[in-house]
Amino acid sequence: MSKEMTGAEMVIEALADQGVTHIFGYPGGAVLPIYDAIFQQERVKHVLVRHEQGAVHMAEGYARSTGKVGCVLVTSGPGATNAVTGLTDALMDSIPIVCITGQVPTHLIGNDAFQECDTVGITRPCTKHNYLVKRIEDLPRVLHEAFYVAASGRPGPVVIDIPKDIQFAKGTYSGPQNIKHKTYTPKIKGDLDKIKAAVELMASAKKPLFYTGGGVINSGKEASHLLRELVKLTGFPITSTLMGLGAYPAADPQWLGMLGMHGTYEANWAMHDCDVMICVGARFDDRITGRLDAFAPNSRKIHIDIDPSSINKTVKVDIPIIGDCAHVLEDMTRLWRSSSFQPDKKAMAEWWKQIDKWRARKSLSYRPSKDIIKPQYAIERLFELTKDKDTYITTEVGQHQMWAAQFYRFQEPNRWMTSGGLGTMGYGLPAAVGVQMAHPKSLVIDIAGEASVQMTMQEISTAVQYRLPIKVFILNNQYMGMVRQWQELLHGNRYSESYSEALPDFVKLAEAMHAHGIRCQKPGDLDDAIKEMIDIDKPVIFDCVVDQKENCFPMIPSGRAHNEMILSDAAESLEDAITEEGKMLV
Repeated sequence: MSKEMTGAEMVIEALADQGVTHIFGYPGGAVLPIYDAIFQQERVKHVLVRHEQGAVHMAEGYARSTGKVGCVLVTSGPGATNAVTGLTDALMDSIPIVCITGQVPTHLIGNDAFQECDTVGITRPCTKHNYLVKRIEDLPRVLHEAFYVAASGRPGPVVIDIPKDIQFAKGTYSGPQNIKHKTYTPKIKGDLDKIKAAVELMASAKKPLFYTGGGVINSGKEASHLLRELVKLTGFPITSTLMGLGAYPAADPQWLGMLGMHGTYEANWAMHDCDVMICVGARFDDRITGRLDAFAPNSRKIHIDIDPSSINKTVKVDIPIIGDCAHVLEDMTRLWRSSSFQPDKKAMAEWWKQIDKWRARKSLSYRPSKDIIKPQYAIERLFELTKDKDTYITTEVGQHQMWAAQFYRFQEPNRWMTSGGLGTMGYGLPAAVGVQMAHPKSLVIDIAGEASVQMTMQEISTAVQYRLPIKVFILNNQYMGMVRQWQELLHGNRYSESYSEALPDFVKLAEAMHAHGIRCQKPGDLDDAIKEMIDIDKPVIFDCVVDQKENCFPMIPSGRAHNEMILSDAAESLEDAITEEGKMLV
């Protein structure tokens, strides 16, 4: 249905037509017409953030936990540039975001006007697509097209830059009908001949391995169900990237844990020794592959990905399948069933026997303490006390993030929100706000480090304003932990600027921000303190004081192979194993 309205009104109408219920933003001069339109309606709820980076992270948490497109509204100039970190984060992790930015009037573009910047130019490298709308006639199409581009194919962020005079201008609005992009038509169904070849190769495998990533989760819950079905049918072991956690249940015996730089011993050795690798929705990131010339050297590789540019980009594969994970997995499962394929039982028994030997190393083991809280123990207790609740986990970036991935055992998709590709400190707290806004009755916990969390701590005020009872669970070791670990192991204990001096009293900070503060220093007090955190119906900052010297193992040093990983009981041999000409290749 077509009707006349202003550009600002079109923005709200399009958001409502796209099913948007929440938009995260911060007002400014170049978007005031849109904010005026927001004021005069009730269909789209605006969430006032404290910094534009936080707005995008909130939208990411919202999108990642719901499968919907996250929406952001910021002003021109610094509003847009402050959003760049979040947009890059969303691009790296394939999160669907539509970010609407205000712009100076069209006649001032290029004149260095107040709060002007080249938003399209600045965001071109960190978005899937972006638009500068110069005609009111184009605005309805662009608004709807942006949602299509953000959500279809490999998801990602899209920016719509709208000059202020376009927001005031009047034009004819039309709703979303058969919205497509004239050049962007992602391939959804995989090539059936290649899928057949993949299934035949899987049936011939002696040492197979499923390697799965965030693409399975992005494809929707049906993809996770199909993955579980196919893994059970084949009896193959399965591992996952950081972004893929939850697509397959961690409690299942076929699950080997996360692989990669801080993955389990069994997952990394299985990757190194496998003869057939089935990569589903992952992109062979450097944190996964290690040294490329030693990556799964004896394997034949199947790669399922909806993004053609990811195929053979980093690792050459034998059978590339371009298509949506859910569709390809459905075809694979059907063909496996109809062809009555059976894996080599004797070979599979030997493969699992070898995997069990690797598992026996207990690579995630650590030395417990009765006097000081070990960070691994803190995550274990957090998991045990929340696993039966409707829980969502976000994280900041660093050691705590890796410990959360290792010790919080996810059983379902869309429950784990973390910054994988960009590694953005400050992601977790605002992401938790976005998740809690989407799931108001759920338990939402940001597992944080005391350094990371300070980067976006102001967003506690957003949580307080909207009565969102997020829990910020800080593993406080008074260091930028991962930086300190590398300095200890690779730079002769020279802790250059990694000690977190002048830390705030997090309990008092929580109280000052009208949240609730808890501090815990003893292992024996931890369970009761976590229960208190869970039970309080308001934002909580939990200062969990942990061992300052604990390192995150296993660890594959950067530039090394999976069979060169370091376990905690072998850390003293690290220097000999990972130095080249006396210097680490980072």
